[in-house]
Amino acid sequence: MAIVPIDHEYIKSIQPPVNRRGVVGWLKENLFNGVFNSILTIVVLAFLLHFIPPFIRWAFIDASWFTAGDGCKTGDGACWSVVVKNFRFIIFGFYPHELHWRPFTAMMLLFALLFFSNNRRYWSKALGYGWILGLVTMGVLMKGGILGLAPVDSMKWGGLPLTLLLSVFGLTAAYPLGVVLALGRMSHMPMIRYLSVAYIELIRGVPLISLLFMSSIIFPLFLPEGVTINTILRAQVAIILFTAAYVAEVVRGGLQGMAKGQYEAADALGLNYVQTMRLIILPQALKIVIPPTVSVLVSAFKDTSLVVIIALYDFLLTSKTVIQNPEWMGFSTEMYLFVALMYFLGCFSMSNFSRKLERELDTDKRS
Repeated sequence: MAIVPIDHEYIKSIQPPVNRRGVVGWLKENLFNGVFNSILTIVVLAFLLHFIPPFIRWAFIDASWFTAGDGCKTGDGACWSVVVKNFRFIIFGFYPHELHWRPFTAMMLLFALLFFSNNRRYWSKALGYGWILGLVTMGVLMKGGILGLAPVDSMKWGGLPLTLLLSVFGLTAAYPLGVVLALGRMSHMPMIRYLSVAYIELIRGVPLISLLFMSSIIFPLFLPEGVTINTILRAQVAIILFTAAYVAEVVRGGLQGMAKGQYEAADALGLNYVQTMRLIILPQALKIVIPPTVSVLVSAFKDTSLVVIIALYDFLLTSKTVIQNPEWMGFSTEMYLFVALMYFLGCFSMSNFSRKLERELDTDKRS
């Protein structure tokens, strides 16, 4: 059989043309590809040109960064001094000033653990042990009383460390509890199913504020005389129980979406219930419900700000306390913009991680 030589010139001639549409082509295709889209683009651009330049002038060009409160009142721009001058109180609250290095170290340790957890390459038993050791270390740094660290009453904890504590511990504990509740609601054992349904519907039927009030005011009335439970711990438990009920319903949706053939295949392999759930059903169901689960967790992260109603000085309340000072009254806009930015960074990081995790786990669409 004769070998026909490859005609490289012919192959080059039949290759698809290179796309060189340029900027003008992109604008026509994406922004001006019709009458309606063209009008909408012009309206949006007009809106941005009307509001963005004045905002930039107010927020940056004419802004005051290091002046006192009285000096800000005579300026035309934003008074970011309300944040700069009170930054340590906003971040650490009433934690003793000379011991700020301890909550700062605890936060840096938490950020380091989150950084390594963001990459699935580092997911291993070592990282799990690192989380356990890290959480214990953070607790020791915040509380003190051992290793020569001066004890600090938990009621003095506040600011960003308290918000991160309630968020990270709350979300970490609520997720597995929600999975257990979802499995309980789909159980074939009536008692477990009824108890799970009763818990989920009861918790979802009341707002988080009511649970926080009950944990702070009503629950201590049922304790024996002389027995007290830390306020932060009670608030943490309320957040965990509330979030777990919503996670349970999301996970239940994923479990119901699994095909019956998956269970039949597990039975054919001789797997018991625990093995079936751990090896076959849950890995697929939890992957399916990543977007709604993250939505629940993002909402729970923002709901931690509700602890202000039970007098816990989280990040939001320390910020609010600053603008109640007569020197900084009238600058609530700047303060709440800063608070909103911090919450946005937290929520965006969670959403970004969920999208990354979806892409990595979406093996069905990989070529």
